[in-house]
Amino acid sequence: MRTDRNRAIAYWLLACCLVVFATLVVGGVTRLTRAGLSIVEWKPIHGVIPPLTDADWLEEFVKYQQSPEFLKVNQGMDIAGFKSIFWWEWAHRLLARLNGVVFFLPFLWFWLRGQISRPMIPKLLGFFVLGGLQGAMGWYMVKSGLVDNPRVSHYRLAAHLGLAFLIFGLMLWTALDQLGERVTAPRASALSRLQRCGTVLTGLVFLMVLSGALVAGTHAGALYPTFPLMGDHFMPDEVLALEPAWINLFENHSTIQFDHRLIAWTLFILIPPFCGYTFSRAPWARGAARAVLAMLVIQLGLGISTLLNGVPVPLAAAHQAGAMVLFGLLINLNHSLRLRPA
Repeated sequence: MRTDRNRAIAYWLLACCLVVFATLVVGGVTRLTRAGLSIVEWKPIHGVIPPLTDADWLEEFVKYQQSPEFLKVNQGMDIAGFKSIFWWEWAHRLLARLNGVVFFLPFLWFWLRGQISRPMIPKLLGFFVLGGLQGAMGWYMVKSGLVDNPRVSHYRLAAHLGLAFLIFGLMLWTALDQLGERVTAPRASALSRLQRCGTVLTGLVFLMVLSGALVAGTHAGALYPTFPLMGDHFMPDEVLALEPAWINLFENHSTIQFDHRLIAWTLFILIPPFCGYTFSRAPWARGAARAVLAMLVIQLGLGISTLLNGVPVPLAAAHQAGAMVLFGLLINLNHSLRLRPA
């Protein structure tokens, strides 16, 4: 039986998920506006306070003027332009810090009051460790663009984004556990097969997120702004142009965009029959399945619109946010398939 204590913990974790989502949205805009390299120092505590005086702003601007991005890309930028990109990066870092506060303070409250069960404590501490690792990865990513080339490593960007989705997914699943009792279906049953398919599809969405990070980090989306074909071909001739062949997956911009499209097509083909099978075999999860189908269509529409319109900031940011919404809805559907039917 779910108690008020379980519900309180669930609502707390769902609030943490919302803060992670907000951090993702602002982080997407930060990347798209090329604001991510505007703060060249990592000051976890002191960095909460933004520049307050003209002297403070000048000090930050002088530091930025020594960075590769200013020297090679933004030499003509004045302090007003610097402020416009600084605020995005500052807001992103502030939200990242807020994640820690929103998680840790309620954790202490629940723990000190004895409202957290013993088996859950390692899970929650694991979330806190992952959050710290995510913050360190964020700075490690930024640091890659402060050396010679004013562009962050697309590998580190993928790791940073992947960690955000992992934290979001694990916290969401744990929150849903507090709201409903899970049961184990017989392994040979249709419901068990449905659950395994849902797990595979969730993993495929996560893979799509990582491939999207590679597209964003290499600006591969600008290479073929056409749909449904890439130029005149389904698969461009140069997808295997690099040697050894496996390096094309990570360094060849044409291959990176093709892979992202291929995963999207695969999801578009597989998710509808999966949801249709859910309608017949797990009627209590129909609402969750409909939500997944609707978001799949929206997300594909956002992706195509972003591509055809030259990656404008609002559409691209909405597409990244849509990926987390689709991921969350699919996790919710997977969890619903494991609930005890009413």
